Amino acid sequence: MQGNTNTLGALDFRKATERIKQVVIKTPLVFNPHLSKRYGCNIFLKREDLQVVRSYKIRGAFNMISSLPAEKVDCGVVCASAGNHAQGFAYSCKKLNIRGVVFMPVITPNQKVQQTKMFGDDKVEVILTGDTFDDCCIAAKKYTIENGMTFIPPFDDYKIIEGQATVGVEIFEELSAIDYIFIPVGGGGLSAGVGSYFKTVSPQTKIIGVEPEGAPSMKAALNAGKPVTLENIERFVDGASVKRVGDITFSICKDVLDEMHLVSEGKVCSTILKLYNEDAIVVEPAGALSIAALDDYKDSIKGKNIVCIVSGSNNDIDRMQEIKERSLQYEGLKHYFLISFAQRPGALREFVNHVLGPTDDITRFEYMQKHNKEKGPALVGIELQSKKDYETLLANLNRSKFIYTELNKDDTLFGYLV
Repeated sequence: MQGNTNTLGALDFRKATERIKQVVIKTPLVFNPHLSKRYGCNIFLKREDLQVVRSYKIRGAFNMISSLPAEKVDCGVVCASAGNHAQGFAYSCKKLNIRGVVFMPVITPNQKVQQTKMFGDDKVEVILTGDTFDDCCIAAKKYTIENGMTFIPPFDDYKIIEGQATVGVEIFEELSAIDYIFIPVGGGGLSAGVGSYFKTVSPQTKIIGVEPEGAPSMKAALNAGKPVTLENIERFVDGASVKRVGDITFSICKDVLDEMHLVSEGKVCSTILKLYNEDAIVVEPAGALSIAALDDYKDSIKGKNIVCIVSGSNNDIDRMQEIKERSLQYEGLKHYFLISFAQRPGALREFVNHVLGPTDDITRFEYMQKHNKEKGPALVGIELQSKKDYETLLANLNRSKFIYTELNKDDTLFGYLV
């Protein structure tokens, strides 16, 4: 193995690999024929969705907790997380026989709470507090100090980054000639770790970080030259949506990332559905980020060896309807309108006969009759078979003199009604 330490002298990849091998699965690096054919190159997926807790997060958590001195181990450890970090933390506590306390926001889905309790068993206590992750994190750190325990952060610590770097170690052991690696970015732990390792063993490999458009915290930090706190973020890609990247992770990522790329949440949803339909791979939104970026690099990656890190698969089944909905809207196949209908018999029939195309489908219709008024508004959802049918639909609405508002183009109104 090459490259034991990075230029900072703070990351020991060899020791981390040895430290975690007792609990971490060496996940497969799998050639994907569908994606390879689509982009005319060799695409390999690093399947961290097959990890023991269904994400790479156990690597960093176990590496840090197992590195603690005995006096700190005896006092116990604390984390704040509503997702993958909590589960990796809990599993690590169980394996190391260490008392752990997990703080989660009150709004955390019950499935994630139960998963964390399952992985931690009798070694972990879960405390639900705060309406947001930020509130929860403040409470966790306060509890840590009051009880003389050690806080295990989700990304901003050298031992966490060192553990996440072992994903890169495993990739390089199987495939050394790599032109591009696409890495999902949230707080920056995975990209800092894998990026650091590859810059020591394969500096010619381009490291592409990928963030959701609605939470571009690393992109903002790189533009500003320092970590910045975003006022508002879209939390749909929950495994990669943070308001601020870490100070340590930023200091590394600014040197090891060749590019930062943003992907829309809708594109992520379409990628999730394609992976499931074509390869029976179930991923969470953050796990699809690296693959979702490929369309924007299709000319650059042609004929090359590409690795996409699939970071996790902790996706609630209840979210699938929302994922499908977002995908249809992104693909231009699902549209919502407020349409003013004349309050007389036959008005809806005219709309169906003269506005809808032969393959257009009404998927939602909400209307309440207004007494003593000539017209009343209806919320109408329409699904198309082809994106190009949208212009025909608008032309039919205009020709038939319907008064309407396109809700997809009004974020505030759309979010309130749909």
